[in-house]
Amino acid sequence: MHGDKSAYVHDVFSKIARRYDAMNSVLSFQQHRLWRHYAMRQLPLTPNSQVLDVAAGTGAWTFAIAKRLGPEGRVIGLDFTEAMLEVAEERLERFAFRDRVQFVHGDAMNLPFPDNTFDLCTIGFALRNMPSAEGCLREMARVVKPGGAVVSLELSKPEAAWFRRLYYFYFYRILPKIGELVVGDRAPYAWLPESLIDFPDRKGLEEMFRRVGLRDVWSRPLTFGIAAFHIGWK
Repeated sequence: MHGDKSAYVHDVFSKIARRYDAMNSVLSFQQHRLWRHYAMRQLPLTPNSQVLDVAAGTGAWTFAIAKRLGPEGRVIGLDFTEAMLEVAEERLERFAFRDRVQFVHGDAMNLPFPDNTFDLCTIGFALRNMPSAEGCLREMARVVKPGGAVVSLELSKPEAAWFRRLYYFYFYRILPKIGELVVGDRAPYAWLPESLIDFPDRKGLEEMFRRVGLRDVWSRPLTFGIAAFHIGWK
């Protein structure tokens, strides 16, 4: 089952790599920029931080982190979809602080780094795509140093019943049709709602953070709970 999901997700994101960022703006009504801005303000970064950005995709979050680092700081963006990394590498050539950034092809379920390597490990809008969200968080916690943090910014489940009904109508009925119009393929955006069905709500994800051994876990709902920010400490 895990292998099937990985292969499907790889295929989906290979198809939409070139339009991924534009589609995020359309489908979230630009809210994803506000969510990222909020999350960036919460990150416990210092100029010398060593950071791993898991499932970095086209690198938007990786580059935002790099801008906050000093000359000694480094951020590695890891992804398993070659087409997404191609876009990220093209962007890197034009990025002012490219000496602080490295992109790596790798598996979030088996991170190719030793224990206790990074000060901070982040994942943005990808935890729900993992074969096992808990397994991915466990790997992220493994590679973070004691005293370091694990951060997730992810779609979530609205907490107010009236808004949840409205949002789910959009998410399940309208969003795949918009995706089909823009990309010419319904499947990638039909996957988005599917990926949330079995994914925990905000409090459930907090508990998952705790199960993998993280402490002082807290979360914040964003835009009526459409998305959520989570952080936990090792």
